[in-house]
Amino acid sequence: MGRDKRLLRLAGATLLERNLAFLREIFPTVALSVRDVSQAPANLPREIEVIPDIAPGSPLAGLASILARVGEPVFALAADLAFPERAAVARVVRAFDDVDVALPIVGDHLEPLHAVYGPGCLPHIKRLLAAGAHSILDLYPEVRVATVQFDSVAPFFNVNTPSDWDEAQRLASPDAARAPGGPPAVLGVVGSPGSGKTTLIERLIPELTRRGLKVAAVKSVARFDIDTPGKDSWRHGQAGAEAYAVASASSLAFVTGLEAEMTLVDLVEKYFSGYDLVVCEGYRREAPHVIEVFRVGAGHAEPQCPPGELIALVTDAAVPHPHRFALDDPAALAGFLVERLGLDASSA
Repeated sequence: MGRDKRLLRLAGATLLERNLAFLREIFPTVALSVRDVSQAPANLPREIEVIPDIAPGSPLAGLASILARVGEPVFALAADLAFPERAAVARVVRAFDDVDVALPIVGDHLEPLHAVYGPGCLPHIKRLLAAGAHSILDLYPEVRVATVQFDSVAPFFNVNTPSDWDEAQRLASPDAARAPGGPPAVLGVVGSPGSGKTTLIERLIPELTRRGLKVAAVKSVARFDIDTPGKDSWRHGQAGAEAYAVASASSLAFVTGLEAEMTLVDLVEKYFSGYDLVVCEGYRREAPHVIEVFRVGAGHAEPQCPPGELIALVTDAAVPHPHRFALDDPAALAGFLVERLGLDASSA
């Protein structure tokens, strides 16, 4: 790239800031691996530990430094990834079972910097470094490796060239209008606990449907509780059915087990292709368009997202944003979204 890729700004934040925030949403401890401490940005959050390499210019030395410092398995992520996905990380972490390394593979291409490395790697890395080896690929023949097959390179797209950077900016653009008859626009509604995300969504959807739009909704939950234990449908699943449905004259609920968490892209493509807009509660890192609800009474000092990540801010506070809306004005927000996302009721 001819410059520090970590500091390229995408959707209002640097790649480094985006990836550190992404990891902090998943793991209790996050560290930054650098050649030397001078590489660490001055505005790095206090809770991010900086770990310099034991030998400069070597990815293997970086891993050795980290494993020696923490003494437990670590998930290593490249700082120049553009669109990491939580579901992809979860699949790799689950594969780390009685092995030394777990990492993705797409076709025959390995992804060494989207991988879990265990402490058992450390003596092998030290031996390789002493022999003059510096590539992470040199480690794999020496240890037990689990590979996780992925069909798409999208979660591992990183910025190596100016053309990569142009593509990342295009994919992240909040101004890409939806073509009539094309896939639905996808909107993430985020906010701290108690901010009123669900309330906003239940007020916003009627405003959008009144404009003739076909709207769907998605909510990510830690615990799946739609299928009530003891009910007949639940008993069907307990008996071994891999998928089952509950149907009435007006509604249908379909339940199926998953081997891995579905990405938002896959959810939308599989279930919502006929809609104009999918409104998602959460999915800050996956939704291409994000608004945040920030309510003073919820007890939080500031919004979760920097202004550049948001296409709009819904708040009762005097927080600056070029597209700020009141908590009690869903009609104005709906009008803005129709224009900003290129929504057209005539295509519904």
